[in-house]
Amino acid sequence: MKGKTLQVDGNHLRLEDVALFVSDSSFKLRVSPVALIRVRASHSFVANELGERVVYGVNTGFGPMASFMIGPDKLVTLQYNLVRSHASGIGNPLPERYVAAAMIVRLNTLLRGYSGVSEELIHKLVLFLNRRIFPVVPEHGAVGTSGDLVQLAHIALALIGEGEVLHEGKRQATAKVLQKLGILPHVLLPKEGLSLINGTSLMSGIGALGVLHAERLLSLALRAGALALESVSAYSDGILSELHELRPHSGQKEAARVLRELVRASEFLRDRARLSKRSRAGVEHINDDVQEFYSFRCIPQILGPVLDTIRNARGVLQIEINSVTDNPIVDVANKKFLHGGNFHGEYVATALDEMKAGLVKLTMLSERRTNYFLHAKINHRFPPFLNMDTPGLTLALQGLQFVSTSTTALSQTYAFPHRVHSIPTNNDNQDLVSMGADAALLFMKVVEQAYIVLGIELVSLCQTVDILKGEQKLSESSRELYRAVRAIIPPVIQDRPLSLELQSLISFLQNTERFDISFRLSS
Repeated sequence: MKGKTLQVDGNHLRLEDVALFVSDSSFKLRVSPVALIRVRASHSFVANELGERVVYGVNTGFGPMASFMIGPDKLVTLQYNLVRSHASGIGNPLPERYVAAAMIVRLNTLLRGYSGVSEELIHKLVLFLNRRIFPVVPEHGAVGTSGDLVQLAHIALALIGEGEVLHEGKRQATAKVLQKLGILPHVLLPKEGLSLINGTSLMSGIGALGVLHAERLLSLALRAGALALESVSAYSDGILSELHELRPHSGQKEAARVLRELVRASEFLRDRARLSKRSRAGVEHINDDVQEFYSFRCIPQILGPVLDTIRNARGVLQIEINSVTDNPIVDVANKKFLHGGNFHGEYVATALDEMKAGLVKLTMLSERRTNYFLHAKINHRFPPFLNMDTPGLTLALQGLQFVSTSTTALSQTYAFPHRVHSIPTNNDNQDLVSMGADAALLFMKVVEQAYIVLGIELVSLCQTVDILKGEQKLSESSRELYRAVRAIIPPVIQDRPLSLELQSLISFLQNTERFDISFRLSS
């Protein structure tokens, strides 16, 4: 990557590259010249073999109609019919960033040189991306096997000058935008319609963005956990390496290590050795909490599996965005067409479902700690709802807790693995499907909601610091986090509406790299 240009070659696209291009409109894509050589060879092979072989989707019908041979005079019409018939989605348009991510991943897949598309199609796709012309893609329609057929068909529809696009913030007819910009619609050639819509690019593009958010959420959750440990003056032995080496799961050990680093030099944490037994007869009640609630004491054991799941998902998505996922595959080197099922989204759906469940557990952990701090009868150290004025007259953070509770409950509803909702379709040709596209969209809902719940916990934690007058006793990391939150949301003393302030905090958390943690998993 040089300057503001991102080179795409089919083999080395990173999740971070997808996110960077999507978030920074000044970046332009450039195609590797070596990749274009592969594209030309693949396209020529298809053109030369059309009259010699029976090739699914090139000179046959699709799905259950593959037994119908298509004459040479109808091959182009076949591709247009495929795109137009499948551009039948419904519902709200997907966010531009999801569509852009899908288009980049599709471009990268085509550049592998196994799809038989023309160089002209590659350039058209790059032109759309660089000019930020994003097709309007409805949210409902794909079952994630034969890939994201319906949503990708809406992208293909725009490339041929039909449908609608979002450009310069406005939803417009594609033909009108292309005419204004002096861009000619792409003219489909044999196999190109199928190559555009047959694959996992939508679920993979969304998943690429989602993995990065999951890593950020985990970073924030660990930082919030560290601040929570300080706020309750937790004992330090719950995060000691000696404890976690006795149950050496990689993620658990790493989460504990991160927590140790985050609370370093804190004046709040306690050494258990100071809790000494009193030599009195009988049974005596002591005021000390001998052990913290699980949402404090078991942070490494709860977030460790989340870390392991995210790291696995990263690996799956990294492979997927650099894979050939259409059908049939044009194997130029061996002079044959490979008919198979690389378009099946099960790997992606599984990774996203598991990561989604992990983020729901992370959300639940955050909500439980918020409840602890707001619940005077269980924490025995803070006023009700962290009230800093007159309890009874002022309600402090009571309203925010309702938001945290309801949002967490909604995420729990989404936690069920969507990939097991397979329903046979397409005349039972697609008899076991992945539901990967919807799995990706549900995963992103959980991501958005996790930011809400974590944001509310951070507001609560900062309120505890104010009540304790403890800013200077915090670890350096927690003090930085406290100040960042307080720059957006001042202490809640007099009751006031908090919706806009909370939204500003959530936006900050979603977009800042300031609190990201570089995880290193031990073997």
